[in-house]
Amino acid sequence: MNGLVEGILNISPVLAFTIVGCLVFAEDAVFIGFVVPGETAAVLGGVVSSRGEVPLWGMVTVVVLAAVAGDTVGYEIGKHLGPRLLDARIMKRHRPALAKAQDFLRRRGGSAVFLGRFVAFFRAVMPALAGTSRMHYPRFLAFNAAGGLTWGVGFVLLGYFAGNSYDAVAKVAGRDITATALVIGLLAVIIWRIRHARAARRTPAAAQDPEGRTAPGTAGD
Repeated sequence: MNGLVEGILNISPVLAFTIVGCLVFAEDAVFIGFVVPGETAAVLGGVVSSRGEVPLWGMVTVVVLAAVAGDTVGYEIGKHLGPRLLDARIMKRHRPALAKAQDFLRRRGGSAVFLGRFVAFFRAVMPALAGTSRMHYPRFLAFNAAGGLTWGVGFVLLGYFAGNSYDAVAKVAGRDITATALVIGLLAVIIWRIRHARAARRTPAAAQDPEGRTAPGTAGD
């Protein structure tokens, strides 16, 4: 990996755009994110820009467009292959994490597409899961574009300001962003459970008068 990084930092601007864009695109389109996290490529693109090899705005544009396009391809793959994709050999060892991603998508819908962009595994599989679940494409595209824009701009700028410290920054950023997203997801589950429990307690209470007697017309009448 270090050899690839050094190679990208010393090639022409056109090749730098191409390689970074392809890595970001392929992460979601063909699940290469299981091997090479997309934020590594995005941070690397920012580092190349910080060295004056390519314009910053150009790298941000390439990364954002590649992220959105890759998610769209992943969505179409999930839409057309459906369950066959989930049974593929590459998915078998990720079954527990895949089940969590499916549950997250069922509970949060479009928000899961946006938040999934900031967690490596979710970023690789969420577009395909959205396609498999037949989420309406305009809704998917809106959250996909918002996530791709936020993620792309953030990580390219991170690499740009980090300069030659790209390797350490990519590792720390990937770990911290994942932890933050997991905490947010956990808090969402806790809040949902508390609200569900309160609603369940209110239902029988509403059928009684203030003195605890069963109201007319209920099961106890």
